[in-house]
Amino acid sequence: MFGKSCWIVAVILGAGLVANGDDQDKAPVSPVRQAPRVLSPKERNIGRFVADVEFQDAEGKPHRLSEWAKRKGVVIAVTSTSCPLSKKYLPTLVRLAEKYSNEGFVVLLVNPTATDSPQSIQEAAAALGKYGVYVHDREGNVRRALQLTSTTDVLLIDPARTVRYQGAVDDQYGFGYSIEAPRKEYLATAIDEYLKGESIAIAATEAPGCELEQEANAQTPGVVTYHNRISRIVQSNCVGCHRTGGVAPFSLESRDDLAAHAGAIARVVKQGTMPPWFAAAGQEGTPTPWLNESSLSSADQGDLLQWLKSDRPEGDPRDAPLPVRYATGWAIGEPDLVVKFPSPVPIQATGVMKYQNVVVDSGVTEDKWVERIEIRPGAPEVVHHILVFARPAQEGSAEGRGPPEDGISYWGIYVPGNSKQVYPQGFARKLPKGSQIRFQIHYTPNGEATEDLTQIGFVFADRQPDYEVRTASLVNSWFEIPPGADNHTDSAKIRLPTDITVLGFLPHMHLRGKACRYELVTADGKRETLLDIPRYDFNWQLMYRYAEPHTFKSGTTLKFSATFDNSAGNPANPDPQATVRWGEQTYDEMLLGYVEYFVPAGRAGEPSSDVDSLRLALSRDRDRMLFSSLDANDDDKLSLDELKKLSENPRMKLNPQLIGVFFTTLDADKDQFLSPDEFRKIRDLFRKRN
Repeated sequence: MFGKSCWIVAVILGAGLVANGDDQDKAPVSPVRQAPRVLSPKERNIGRFVADVEFQDAEGKPHRLSEWAKRKGVVIAVTSTSCPLSKKYLPTLVRLAEKYSNEGFVVLLVNPTATDSPQSIQEAAAALGKYGVYVHDREGNVRRALQLTSTTDVLLIDPARTVRYQGAVDDQYGFGYSIEAPRKEYLATAIDEYLKGESIAIAATEAPGCELEQEANAQTPGVVTYHNRISRIVQSNCVGCHRTGGVAPFSLESRDDLAAHAGAIARVVKQGTMPPWFAAAGQEGTPTPWLNESSLSSADQGDLLQWLKSDRPEGDPRDAPLPVRYATGWAIGEPDLVVKFPSPVPIQATGVMKYQNVVVDSGVTEDKWVERIEIRPGAPEVVHHILVFARPAQEGSAEGRGPPEDGISYWGIYVPGNSKQVYPQGFARKLPKGSQIRFQIHYTPNGEATEDLTQIGFVFADRQPDYEVRTASLVNSWFEIPPGADNHTDSAKIRLPTDITVLGFLPHMHLRGKACRYELVTADGKRETLLDIPRYDFNWQLMYRYAEPHTFKSGTTLKFSATFDNSAGNPANPDPQATVRWGEQTYDEMLLGYVEYFVPAGRAGEPSSDVDSLRLALSRDRDRMLFSSLDANDDDKLSLDELKKLSENPRMKLNPQLIGVFFTTLDADKDQFLSPDEFRKIRDLFRKRN
């Protein structure tokens, strides 16, 4: 998660804590998840005449649109071998090509990405086979003539070269989501209506994909060139993933790479989704509290966007930065122990996969202190994220619908571009003897069936560390999200039983997750926002790591609030009609705010009392979770009005009159409030009444 040297420097120098308060001005944000939006036919110029553009297919054979004037029509679908959404749609396009070529249509797959490799082009053309024509539009002639906008754009043109439909194939895949099967098959419906001689009901939609560059006047180059500025911005912020052998779908290692993907880069940079970072910005001029802040600075963003809009001057090669060399083997060095899947996990080509759980014995016969961890997916192109849990074999099963088994929570984590955790000297995680390693993997099919054989490597410390790194979880499994609710908020919190020093936060929700926030609430009710994420993206399980570990005092309340969108307006929503509760699969939900912290390691073989007290407060206390969700004002006590919210919980099934009786009975000190200890007795009363 963080490099050794930079983390130590950050601890020594410190960057301070920046509070993002509720009174801070917030700019409007774009939604992370975007499905195709139906447009007016005017917005896509439906009915326009298409020029008789000339081009060559993947085998070098020349063509022009007019040669198919006697066919029923031409279906033109943009594709790419490097755009993730295009890759997902390739099997769909091949299937449609087979169907409609047999019904008298010509199907063209047009690839406008100049840097897609010849081998990948040939493989995609082979997949299309006899059912269509594959075109590598390197010079952009077809793109310009047909006004293609993204790498998932499709057109239906009639024999007179009139555009009858332009937009998305369907709504199965889009920005930030994928679903098991399409709900709306825009292209197929349009073709079927066209074949029947009917007017096309939906003739235009957006086509979410890697945006294609639109024509613009070249700008006069300034002092900013690729070699003296842009290459450094990209090298620092992008190339760690976007490189040959990296986890990103295409490389950005050269000027040509940037030019080929200019439209897509500009879009995600403007939207703020690349580089991936979703924390709300702090006050202007205030240093960020986060060590791994990955958003572009205003200056970097401005220069990059301006360069992309210009004629992209190359500059003097002598100004170029030195190339970064990436490890080809284990990035943490040769591991002392490697644990891997006993057999490969098959990954389907399309659709959505449930979470996969793989449990493997670690084989360790004594406690080990681990200072370096690296998780290496066998098929990183389809691995969304991996959580690793290390627990003694007798502590619970691999499956379950309840919350995490204890306050330790995850032990290691993998997200694209972040596969390792390297702790500084004196810090380590404990791997207990006899531990089982449980891998929880979220796979995202990308259009090609494959297999994954993930492994994890450990480098052991040569002595017991001074500090033990742990992960706690603020969890609420009592929440219920009503059908159609687009802004449902619930929370989990803990009044700290001891001082804890926090390294960072990792929020976790599923497909309905919309926004979240970590807060600190003092005993007198003052609130401080620690981390505000106004638009949560399930596709990025990010750790937000403090530049300086931050200590929170005993008696303060640490709170994690989550907001969910269970409406039909959320394109990733599996079922807007469902009442949603806690569950492990993505069609369920989680309200889970991970907190990574460290404590003194204590004497060999003896856990620290600090560890035990926090564990006890966070582990297996379902009554405390319910208490936390009812405590609306975070004062660590319940009024009668707060307790009455139990009547809204179907699992408790308590009527308001009965709640009043319970309140009076449980309030032992008659202070008109229930303490956590008084509230815990509600289960006994409930059992007696039933």
